[in-house]
Amino acid sequence: MTQPISRYPVPAIENLPDDIRQRVLEVQEKAGFVPNVFLALAHRPDECRAFFAYHDALMLKETGNLTKGDREMIVVATSGVNQCLYCVVAHGAILRIYEKKPLVADQVAVNYLKADITPRQRAMLDFAMKVCTDSHTIGEADFEALRAHGFDDEDAWDIAA
Repeated sequence: MTQPISRYPVPAIENLPDDIRQRVLEVQEKAGFVPNVFLALAHRPDECRAFFAYHDALMLKETGNLTKGDREMIVVATSGVNQCLYCVVAHGAILRIYEKKPLVADQVAVNYLKADITPRQRAMLDFAMKVCTDSHTIGEADFEALRAHGFDDEDAWDIAA
């Protein structure tokens, strides 16, 4: 028995506003499926557009010292600790594509501390996880740990976002 993806109405793709339908179809063509979150958010088109704008600004940007793989790795690790299986699976699939290391994507999802990642990635995930689970204790030493691996304050912002 399947459960609905949302307690709120989920519009059919053909009933979406043109711009959102086009975006969803582009994602479907690239990924081979439509992520349920896109359909669920389409219940409120303005919020759906804001989600896509924020996603693109954060995850697809070409500036800074974070790769697209780094960004996906952060989402996978933090989604794991937040127990969001949907996000772990969806972003884990993207991480596998970007990093070309399927095992690492799985390791990061389960326990990044045991994952076969670089010291730079470890510092990045240490910071992300601290923001996620213990943000009130973030201090200058945390930023220094990032700087030791080539990250700057703008990168710290991106890691925390």
